[in-house]
Amino acid sequence: MPGIIIVGAGQAAASLAAKLRALGYSGDLALIGDEPVPPYQRPPLSKGYLLGEMPLDRLALRAPAFWADQGVTLHLGAPVTAIDPAAKTVTYGTQTLPYNQLALTTGARPRRLPPALGGDLAGVFAVRNLADVDAMAPLFRPGARLLIVGGGYIGLEAAAVAAKLGLSVTLIEAAPRILGRVASAETANWFRALHQGHGVTIREGTGLDRLLGDTHVTGALLADGTEIPADFVILGIGVLPETALAEAAGLTTLNGIAVDAEGRTSDPAIWAAGDCASFPLPGDASGARLRLESVGNAIDMAECVAANMLGAAQAYVPKPWFWSDQYDVKLQIAGLNTGHDRVITRPGTGNGISFWYYAGDTLLAVDAANDPRAYMIGKRLIEAGRSPAPTAIADPATDLKALL
Repeated sequence: MPGIIIVGAGQAAASLAAKLRALGYSGDLALIGDEPVPPYQRPPLSKGYLLGEMPLDRLALRAPAFWADQGVTLHLGAPVTAIDPAAKTVTYGTQTLPYNQLALTTGARPRRLPPALGGDLAGVFAVRNLADVDAMAPLFRPGARLLIVGGGYIGLEAAAVAAKLGLSVTLIEAAPRILGRVASAETANWFRALHQGHGVTIREGTGLDRLLGDTHVTGALLADGTEIPADFVILGIGVLPETALAEAAGLTTLNGIAVDAEGRTSDPAIWAAGDCASFPLPGDASGARLRLESVGNAIDMAECVAANMLGAAQAYVPKPWFWSDQYDVKLQIAGLNTGHDRVITRPGTGNGISFWYYAGDTLLAVDAANDPRAYMIGKRLIEAGRSPAPTAIADPATDLKALL
């Protein structure tokens, strides 16, 4: 009898499969991934794994025996090429499998430069999967010249690893400042100073005209006419949700695979979760949708979808959280800062600091750098819908715990 098939083999896929079994689903369960390895953690790729501090076996999300013990069939190294909603089948490689319910956890793919701008030159990398990082790792040699295009978290994390390993690092950002889409100017200023203190050259408001080189990248021509030499290049210019399969199958897509509050797509037998899925913004009557790119969302949404595939009928309510490791700094983020009109800066202990985002008197989000106490308290306040007075947050004498 056809069972449940999960397309994708990342964090959301692993969480969804594990939750289905934990909730008592005993039918056939298969997971299909295009990479040749079982589900693994992606965030450490640009941090501990690239630094050589985390071996390959520690990347695994589950012990090798887990999948067999739980009766999850893994089909790896063969991407799904087609979904037939009418026949309820998926095709991968030369195989066609039937399903009763299907879950799409296809994730996102990195934006790349077109060939006309040098995007097809050897030595130009994105940071998304194990193969990407394994290919670039041998180039991380002391003294090598690395150009990073993009000043978001992926670019900054790569810069931190490269600087720690003794490379000469230049990062360019076309927008007026780094972290322009995701963080306040206050947070960006703090991280800019951190990177400059480690010898990274950051050029903001500087666009890329094209990469240079015949077959292998040798440098870059910037929009202002400057040429920068480079032995290799890392692109950190964002990601796009993987929607091609869904679109070909006739599913509705809106900044991702569009799902309802329970995670169901426009086909009632097909669900989606994680980076690839956009869902209704809870409590918003305008029809606004949200798509989150984070481990936290991948886990929480996948577990909610697993329950709903078994009939729970629960609306997904996200509790956004994120993190980034750079040098000896752990940045922890709670909430979403969209719509903030002011930022309160609060010094922590040691080199810790936190940035609290408000819209009027409503607390929206917290960025905490080496300040886990501020992060945890801020997260609890946001999830409880409580907003301390901004003056209280700004006062170093305020006991944050008392605000709970």
